Amino acid sequence: MHITIGKPYAASEKGGRANNEDFIFPAPEAVGTNQKLFIVCDGVGGANKGEVASAMACECFYSFLSSFFDGYMDAAIINKALQYTEVNFDEYIRNNPEAIGMGTTLALLFFSPKGITVAHIGDTRIYHFRNGRILHQTEDHSLVYSLYKLNTIKKEEMRTHPQRNIILRAIQGNDNPTEAEVNLLTDIKDGDFLFMCTDGVFEVFTDDELSELFNGQHSAEECKDILIETCNGETKDNFSFYIIPVQHVRESESLTQNILSFFYSLV
Repeated sequence: MHITIGKPYAASEKGGRANNEDFIFPAPEAVGTNQKLFIVCDGVGGANKGEVASAMACECFYSFLSSFFDGYMDAAIINKALQYTEVNFDEYIRNNPEAIGMGTTLALLFFSPKGITVAHIGDTRIYHFRNGRILHQTEDHSLVYSLYKLNTIKKEEMRTHPQRNIILRAIQGNDNPTEAEVNLLTDIKDGDFLFMCTDGVFEVFTDDELSELFNGQHSAEECKDILIETCNGETKDNFSFYIIPVQHVRESESLTQNILSFFYSLV
């Protein structure tokens, strides 16, 4: 499978907070249509260097995974990158004791010939939209999502629940090791959208509102502008996102097709 993407659009803004603890990779001004790896992180810990944690996670994952860019990334590779990141967190905290308690969520996308690898830790989300329909959505590693899955609260209550900010997984170092949840998306079509966002976005937008936004009637740039304009006036948190439009998908030729093509070329 060969997936061609259109121009990605992104933002990472302070929103309703004094400083921005989110971090995204690559930087919006550096991204191109040949980009394979996308990461969005939301630092936690406040004064405990949340902004350091999110930036360090992006840097460490990119550093570890860059040698796999020509292949396929499975759960084993992603979690080895996670372990590498946790080791680097430990070293930083040893040298900077004021950073004890720092952590970050993580959402990751990687485009490969097998499809799109999606991985997440915490409540930073990844959506796959087609004509306004959600084909895939990551499940938050959070207390409120667990309560929702147990039918203790309703889905609409998650956004206003007093414990909505409690997450159950985060990258914090080897004192609190964690694991990434990894999936492979293979049902990819022309015109699909991949959307990654921190909780500052879904604090403002419901799933239904996001589905309406990504219904195919707006360009990726228009979606970006609507998200920024709406979140800037509403969210109390930082907000960050990446919009990746799928331009074209070409299925890989089978071995039989390759043999036939070679044969006909000789005739």
